[in-house]
Amino acid sequence: MDWLRSVEHLREHRCPGVLVTLTAVRGHAPREAGAKMVVAADQSWGSIGGGNLEAVAVSRARLLLLQGRRTPETLSVPLSEKAPGEYGVQCCGGEVTVLLEPLPVPPAVAIFGMGHVGLELARILARHDLDLHLVDTRPDHLAAERLAVLADARARIHVHRELPVLPEILLPELPPGTHVLVMTHDHAEDAALCDAALRCPGLGSIGLIGSAAKWVRFRTRLAAEGHPPEALDRITTPIGLPGISGKDPATVALSVAAALVLAFERAGVGPERAGRS
Repeated sequence: MDWLRSVEHLREHRCPGVLVTLTAVRGHAPREAGAKMVVAADQSWGSIGGGNLEAVAVSRARLLLLQGRRTPETLSVPLSEKAPGEYGVQCCGGEVTVLLEPLPVPPAVAIFGMGHVGLELARILARHDLDLHLVDTRPDHLAAERLAVLADARARIHVHRELPVLPEILLPELPPGTHVLVMTHDHAEDAALCDAALRCPGLGSIGLIGSAAKWVRFRTRLAAEGHPPEALDRITTPIGLPGISGKDPATVALSVAAALVLAFERAGVGPERAGRS
């Protein structure tokens, strides 16, 4: 598997990795500048020259993975018999510079309810590098022509059209850490989703659209179902940034998306975080 396919493999399976590139070669080296390899926690693909050089780069890449680092860094490795080598001697006589670029797992978001707000929210989130799951029990709301506005999405869109009557059974199948937004057309469906989401400890944040009065009713009902106060506190409602009060779908969607991106950045997983000054 070449480096490009291996990057795609990691992205598809939501596994972190590090792209390792030989950026500069001075003197003799086993590979030319531009050689690449991809390193994951338990395997690697490609080669930048083998020997001590490659072992040092792989070791450093795996340390970045272990530490959860997201910022690229460079590494200089001398290829001389006089230079101490942690993994053996490599006496080509030159020196190389290696760039290590972390490939973090992008955020995942699931929108339950693709009504007016849900569709507007999907349009905004689709511009980011994330996995976006779209769920609705009404087939027409997930019709291809309706979702055509997402055709140029940067996000990976997962449309869950083949759903049973109870959408909450999808929750345990979502990737770990998925941020769940509950905004269906039916309050009973919303309540069932909230109940099921609280029983899935591996999820990320849980957001519920609606008024304070709706949450009072839901909180009482969920408490009666056995959820303790600290579990109920996992649900955020209302959703969005508090300073934005508009109620039209585009404004609500903008507010919710902004709050999500802020949460991504605070967690250090914002799609554009590493590239901002």
